[in-house]
Amino acid sequence: MKKSLLLIPLIIISCKKEANITEAPNRDSAVITEMPDAAAKADSAAIRKQDSIINNAPVTKEVLRKGVMRSEKEGQIVRTADASQLPFTLGEEFTKDGQELVLKLTHYDKPTIKAKISTNEKDFNIRFNQIKLPNGDYDGPFSREITYQTKGTGEVWLIIGKSNMASGNTKGSFNVSVE
Repeated sequence: MKKSLLLIPLIIISCKKEANITEAPNRDSAVITEMPDAAAKADSAAIRKQDSIINNAPVTKEVLRKGVMRSEKEGQIVRTADASQLPFTLGEEFTKDGQELVLKLTHYDKPTIKAKISTNEKDFNIRFNQIKLPNGDYDGPFSREITYQTKGTGEVWLIIGKSNMASGNTKGSFNVSVE
């Protein structure tokens, strides 16, 4: 009986399959996708239309190509990317009420930042709540699209979450496109 209990974890580990990782030819930005074979075929046309996608797949949660990192703590998801990767589209999902995403763009040196949140979720309550500028100033709230004059160079944060002035679902998947 004890021997069979020891075999169960080994069987589970041996049955796991690694996700397919594909990369598009190098343009100014990269396409990184991780999904099962069937999903890869169905979504390939949509992926080719975008400059760069960074998915919320389990393998990508720690460290992604070119220094994009992801961490999650107490309902706050923090994604960090070097601004040299721009433009890109980042996929994310809120699975609990009250979650927020902090997208930190390091080495940002452009005079203007443009970003947009898009989702297929119906009645999704999400927006850019704040922007943190390189000099430490905060501004906001905004809507699902932002065009903002950044003063100086350094780290820019885009803070995304629910709008307290609106109702609707606060769980679901979405994309953030940044230029």
